Amino acid sequence: MSVLDHLRELRRRLIWVIVFVIVGAVLGWELYPHILDFLKKPYCAVPAKYRFVSNGNPKSCDLIYHGVLDGFTTRLQISVIAGAVFTGPLWLYQIWAFVTPGLRKNERRYTIAFIVSSTVLFIAGMTLAFLVLYKGLRVVLEISGQGTQAFLTVDQYISFVTLMLVVFGAAFELPLIVVMANLAGVLSGSLLKRSQRIGVFLIFLFAAVATPTTDPFTMIAMAVPMVILFEAAVLFAVVHDKRKAKRKAAEQAVEAVGDDVASSINPIPERLDGDNVAPWGDTT
Repeated sequence: MSVLDHLRELRRRLIWVIVFVIVGAVLGWELYPHILDFLKKPYCAVPAKYRFVSNGNPKSCDLIYHGVLDGFTTRLQISVIAGAVFTGPLWLYQIWAFVTPGLRKNERRYTIAFIVSSTVLFIAGMTLAFLVLYKGLRVVLEISGQGTQAFLTVDQYISFVTLMLVVFGAAFELPLIVVMANLAGVLSGSLLKRSQRIGVFLIFLFAAVATPTTDPFTMIAMAVPMVILFEAAVLFAVVHDKRKAKRKAAEQAVEAVGDDVASSINPIPERLDGDNVAPWGDTT
């Protein structure tokens, strides 16, 4: 394919991605009340003395907003993000379909594995982020000390929570990106093995910068699983390169035998039956 053909293919895939997200956003708009209640759970887990309590009810955990359009923009934001999550396998397939023309036929069979693994990794990252929020949010709000309360607006809180979920989910896609680059021949297993220390350092640096909170607990909670997944991806790349090298050596050995090379044939034929047939002699 020419460069223009690649650009047209990319445009077509992006259009499908946008369509899938829009359809998912419609579903997210309808499920907005349930999604908002789910996202508020970490905030509601904070002790009442550190958060805004309406009407003196300690069980209330209401979020406020100031602008006229803040409620609408918040609902639209949550709907789009929920739509992207709901339709994740569909638009992930579009990304894989754009990459597969550069792979061999035996490597294209990983389509289902890519879609399933990417979806599982993203959900796992979001789940971990949601669990971390229960601890991290409380630490952030309680660090101000006694006599203070958090007066959070709905847009600020939703932006913070969704950023945490998206960052953790996207970070867990790192090993899959490494595996895809190895399958495409961009990253070799030997290079990844030599760069493991640098990779671990960059992962911790990324976790320190990407996490919205400033506490080390959140950074470690993101970095440690990423390091484990990265090491698993490096191991996969090393094993894959060894198998690829053996397969390539076998193919080269077959191609090295030309048409002008005589085959190895035993000039003395073997017996057809058992011991009943006399052995071949010099006069046979």
